[in-house]
Formats: sequence, structure tokens, C-alpha cells
Amino acid sequence: MSKTQNLLAGLAGAVALNVLHESLKKTDDIMPRVDLLGEEALQKLLGYFGTGISNENDLYKATLAGDLVSNAIYYSFIGAGKNKNIMANAVALGLAAGIGAVVLPKPMGLNPKPVTKTTKTKLLTIAYYLTGALVAGAIMKRTSRK
Repeated sequence: MSKTQNLLAGLAGAVALNVLHESLKKTDDIMPRVDLLGEEALQKLLGYFGTGISNENDLYKATLAGDLVSNAIYYSFIGAGKNKNIMANAVALGLAAGIGAVVLPKPMGLNPKPVTKTTKTKLLTIAYYLTGALVAGAIMKRTSRK
């Protein structure tokens, strides 16, 4: 597959991840709040440059845009290598992203609670990233046959 096809499939996976997260984040107090983690990370990054985003809506939009771009690029790597390995790559990269989202915030100096509140929160966080990867992988697998 071409890099463009991989990137578009990665974008589809990133959109799936965000639609899932945005649809469920306020349905229960234990749902993962990846958005809050992303907002904190973005503010921390901008703080290193002596700036930040004070408007809550602008912060949300900037975080969502950054999340879509970064996850699209990340998920595009699922298509690297042989076509027969696409779904295995999707599972591996999806699990790595989800586990990373759960275990890396604290060492990075971020508040891990939005994604680690309960065991269910942790498992759902991992499942969200895995779902995005599987969507990207399925699209790559389907389009690679043509």
C-alpha cells in the first residue's frame, strides 16, 4: 500500500477512536477522559514555550486536532511491512498505544487519573486505542486487495 493510503486508513482509525471516546466520555464517571489528558499535555508543552491556551473551547479544538493528526500518523504504521501482517500489526500497535496511554502519563508528569480511575477505565482506554487500530488495519487490509 502507498503511504497516502496508509495515512488515510490511519486517519479513519483516529476518527473512530475519537468518535468512540467523544460518544462515551460523559455517560459514566469511570469512562476514560483521554481529552483531559491531552489538554493537560498540550498546555504543558505550550508552557515550555512560555504560552498556553486560555479559552477552554480553543484548547479542546487544538487538542482534538492534535490527537487526530498524531493518531493518524501512528496508525498509518500499521501498513508497514507485508500485507499478511496488517491485522497483527494493528493489534500490536493498538495495544501499545492503549497501554502507553495508561502507564505513561505519570512518568511524563501528567495526571493519570482521567485514564486510570478504575480498572474498567484502564481497560476501556486500551480498548479505545485498539479499536482505532483495528479500524485502520481493516481498511488497509481491504484496500490492499484491490
